Amino acid sequence: MNRAMQFAAVMAVAIVSAPIVRPQGDVPPVSIRVDAASSVGDMTPMWAWFGYDEPNYTTMKHGRKLLSELAALSPAPVYVRTHNLLTTGDGKAAFKWGSTNAYTEDASGRPVYDWKIVDGIFDTWLERKMKPLVEIGFMPQALSMRPDPYRHFWKPGDNYNDIYTGWSYPPKDYGKWGELVYQWVRHCVQKYGRGEVETWYWEVWNEPDIGYWHGTPEEYMKLYDYAADGLKRALPTARIGGPHVTGPLGARTQKMLRDFLEHCLRGANYATGGKGAPLDYVGFHAKGSPRVMEGYVRMGVGNQLQAISNGFGIVASFPELRNTPIVIGESDPEGCAACSARLTPSNAYRNGTVYSSYTAEQIARTYQLADLHRVNLLGSVTWAFEFEDQPYFDGFRSLASNGIDKPVLNVFRMLGKMGGKRVAVESSGSLPLETIRSRGVRDTPDISALASRQERGVAVLVWNYHDDDLPAPAAGVDLTLEGLPDGRATVTHYRVDRDHSNAYEVWKGMGSPQQPSPQQYAELEKSGQLQMLRAPENITIAGGRATLKFTLPRQGVSLIQLTW
Repeated sequence: MNRAMQFAAVMAVAIVSAPIVRPQGDVPPVSIRVDAASSVGDMTPMWAWFGYDEPNYTTMKHGRKLLSELAALSPAPVYVRTHNLLTTGDGKAAFKWGSTNAYTEDASGRPVYDWKIVDGIFDTWLERKMKPLVEIGFMPQALSMRPDPYRHFWKPGDNYNDIYTGWSYPPKDYGKWGELVYQWVRHCVQKYGRGEVETWYWEVWNEPDIGYWHGTPEEYMKLYDYAADGLKRALPTARIGGPHVTGPLGARTQKMLRDFLEHCLRGANYATGGKGAPLDYVGFHAKGSPRVMEGYVRMGVGNQLQAISNGFGIVASFPELRNTPIVIGESDPEGCAACSARLTPSNAYRNGTVYSSYTAEQIARTYQLADLHRVNLLGSVTWAFEFEDQPYFDGFRSLASNGIDKPVLNVFRMLGKMGGKRVAVESSGSLPLETIRSRGVRDTPDISALASRQERGVAVLVWNYHDDDLPAPAAGVDLTLEGLPDGRATVTHYRVDRDHSNAYEVWKGMGSPQQPSPQQYAELEKSGQLQMLRAPENITIAGGRATLKFTLPRQGVSLIQLTW
């Protein structure tokens, strides 16, 4: 059985084993009210941040195509984060691997800097007006205190810990480490200009609380201090932060986040001998926890939201950091983009509308958690990109498959049509934030909305989400918008569901071809774009009020735009 057939078999088992529909009786209509005159905060484009493990996919065919699409979907600059920007190697991509060979040493141990590959990666982003969240890592082989073995050959199904090789160790010389960062930043300023590099963000390492860092927490702080010192010597106005720990759910990770913040505020600096270390933003990660139940996948959005809430709470506990930006450096339904659903059935959500509705739910609730903790949320990185030369829809956590966009990407296209101020929303089908954070969406679905107002329009993102990937009745939605100017307006309704903005379902309807014809490929490309539910229509707003009615399937997402 080939890989595509194996994956299809996994999906078929999940579908056949699941109950057809849970008995629910008649589903009462959901009433959603949007008060466009009541602002609750900025519609910060915190969702316009993306990342991936394999930096060398950046310059490959489908990587370039997807980056162009990501840049086009947002009116604000899109930020991009990748691992392995300093890893030693030949620049060829593989699962959980990438390299640039930026640093080597000659026979006498003198540093040799080569920026060709990393420049090509940055050039690809900047050509599209994108911005780097530059991850300073991982350890070059010549600097690693334990360099061998260095290159790993992990593939899906292997022990995940096999990836943690010589690149994950501290430097044998912290002075050379700091100088490497200095030379890199100095080169970027010379190549791209001071004004451009000042708009970037920099970080030191990735998830130093787990196997990515084979040093102590204190050694990580030393690594950070020397990197920050090198960066600030090259460009004093550059922005750096960390520690980008995993989701702060357990006591150990929470302690490392707190200790790091305390070190930056008041600790002894390993590089300068002074007090504290530069901290221009705080970074941590958050993941959900899907699992297989009796023949279906149950998502774990509560786990992800609890990690976000804990991280916000820790930052807010330091009065000095009340206004410091926060970047959730990875924010996803689970932890391994390169682990396919073919071998991990709990990842079967990735190709279809569960991933897209989950994303709408999670991003909207993340805004609410930032409001609750009164923190300054700058960015939330979706750790999903694409995997070159893999079977179509093979179950990786990605935004596109062989250049064909997945439904989840269209939720980001919807978000790109929002902006200005977030405005007040009430929904009779909405679950309390505390319930979702602590228990997930396990009983009734969460049917709610996120709304924003700009100068000449209002946009309302509506979702019908449930953690359980099971068929269920659609919901009727009565949407009332208030606080509008009287007169004529145009309503445009976009939709992601089984039948709209969903190339995966079209691909399955074709018979799941692994070598689609040119005509089939063109059809898949078109079906992967954001689609309207119906043609735009004109309405009259009277008394500052408009009412719309529509049906929203389970795991469906709508964006309703009113423009005048």
